[in-house]
Amino acid sequence: MKKVITVVVIIALLALIVFRLKSNHDKISAAKVVSTDISYISVNVSPVKKMVLNDSLHLVGYLDAFSEVDVAAEASGTITVLNAELGQIKQKGNVIAIVDDKLKQLAVKKAQINLSKLEKNLARSKNLFDGGTLTEQQRDDAQTLYDDAKVQVDQAQKQLDDATVMAPINGIVSKKQYEKGEYINMGSPIVTLVDISRLKIKLNVSEPNVYQLKNGDNAIITCDVYPGATFVGNISYISPKGDDTHNYPVEIQISNSSEYPLKSGTFANVLIALPSTGEALYIPREALLGSIKDASVYVVENGKASLRNIVVGSGNDKYLKVISGLTENDKVVINGLINLSDGKEIKIIE
Repeated sequence: MKKVITVVVIIALLALIVFRLKSNHDKISAAKVVSTDISYISVNVSPVKKMVLNDSLHLVGYLDAFSEVDVAAEASGTITVLNAELGQIKQKGNVIAIVDDKLKQLAVKKAQINLSKLEKNLARSKNLFDGGTLTEQQRDDAQTLYDDAKVQVDQAQKQLDDATVMAPINGIVSKKQYEKGEYINMGSPIVTLVDISRLKIKLNVSEPNVYQLKNGDNAIITCDVYPGATFVGNISYISPKGDDTHNYPVEIQISNSSEYPLKSGTFANVLIALPSTGEALYIPREALLGSIKDASVYVVENGKASLRNIVVGSGNDKYLKVISGLTENDKVVINGLINLSDGKEIKIIE
């Protein structure tokens, strides 16, 4: 009898638990049910405006040396003279180094002596030919020997000149690879010269904006290292080819300042004023549905949202030019687009 009572109690408890669980589940499910039959959608709107855009590009780049050259040896040998220290300013044509040129000097002297001898021999040959005691072939042979000797002098002099390494540009010694007394191979860089009397800024400009730029356009540059200071530069290069993301490399050139000297590698903020547009109709970018090539917007008509196809053109990061499909003061929806559909009643939030 006790076992029967125990079983009945357990069954009753289980039934009570199942009842409570089902009751809670029904309440939760009821709470989740939200009516999707909304009679209207609350939206923000903006009128189609006729305006003139005066816009500018705000870009960030970094300063780069106008030119940077590795000054290499054109001859192999021991460095006997080295006139370069880090930070030194060099003018174009200054002697940077001399590679052992003793043998090259002797080679030039030897070639010059041989040329002088053959020059006298050529003069005698011409006199003898004129006197009829020398053949034309003998005179021509003397001329050939003389011409060859001139070439040998030029070659020897070139090898001697190559032993002297000169600065090809004006610049500052930024790297030094060798010291006096070290052996260097032909083609090895001795020093690196950096010209920062002028600097260039490398930028990437988007396709819509790059077509509004041209070489020579002014740019205002600021750097965080000199708060309040401004520098004026000019666009010196616009790439004819963009990358896979339709960005185009653009370079701006500026003169370095003695008051606020700049260094290569410094970040720079660039402001480029874009040409003013003629007066036209514009809408906010956030009103656009789809892409620029397949554009549409929701227009407010009699308290409802009306989906309208439009044609848009260029603009800036805030506005798009309307070519057709809208008139001035039409109201386009700019917020609340997610739940909106054609013909849906709307409530405008001011």
